[in-house]
Amino acid sequence: MFGYIQPDSPYLFKKDEKLYQALYCGLCKSIGSGCGQRARTALTYDMAFMSALIHNIRHEDVEIKKARCAIHWFKRRPIASKDDTTVLLGCINTALAYYKLCDDKADGDKKGVLRHLYKKGLKRALKRHKQAVDIIEEQMRAQAELEKAGCAIIDMACEPTAVMMQRLSAYALKEFSTPATEALFYDLGKWVYLADALDDYDKDVKKGRYNALYNAYKLPSKAEAVAANRDEINFMFDSLFADMRQRLSEINFKFNHDLTDNIILRGIPLKTRSLVKCECKKKGAKNEQKKS
Repeated sequence: MFGYIQPDSPYLFKKDEKLYQALYCGLCKSIGSGCGQRARTALTYDMAFMSALIHNIRHEDVEIKKARCAIHWFKRRPIASKDDTTVLLGCINTALAYYKLCDDKADGDKKGVLRHLYKKGLKRALKRHKQAVDIIEEQMRAQAELEKAGCAIIDMACEPTAVMMQRLSAYALKEFSTPATEALFYDLGKWVYLADALDDYDKDVKKGRYNALYNAYKLPSKAEAVAANRDEINFMFDSLFADMRQRLSEINFKFNHDLTDNIILRGIPLKTRSLVKCECKKKGAKNEQKKS
């Protein structure tokens, strides 16, 4: 993932903050055992959010135990135990990191050379969850083709990432997948793509790389694009937020969902406002990881 999905921390209950951290640490351990130690470096809090959401929709309680890890060896901390869902999410995270860096390499970004760090992890992910990795590869390829063609229709440019999240959710949720869950994950994928395009607007223009918002608006800076198209941009995001709220109300949650509600209903709109106002530079996940 990209590191944009964050809670609205002042409104996050202490119990949910601890759960969020425990899920993050549990995923880190699951990635290490499932995809190798190098793959752990790609983890963001986005996937901890996905872990909370998928566990809850699947009616799977999260077992949390106190344990030590390599970084925080001096003190035991609450860590979510490994299960089938965390192993799957570890494979998804590793594959996303690998193919994102392949995309960076194709764009001429120097970060692309780091994809080799995750090559072994990708092979291990393929052995465990080939279908999930195939979904990611297929949709990332479709995304690259649209970008290579210079797609200037924003909704069309978002489609592969949105569909990728939709299909991954169906694969992860199995019999718990519903039209409401698939629509929610579709919206999340679309939001992540738009947030990334908005955040990278100036950098992409400077480096001559594809950006869906620039190709649609053809203005030399994000500030100018937002100023000239504020109503349209706000409408795009507000429509997504409204649909997310509707889909949440249609999903049957087994356990308390304060954490995911905070992120979807408060954190995502808050992050969007900061991006639209040009107040933030990525990646927000770095600030989150400092807490760990």
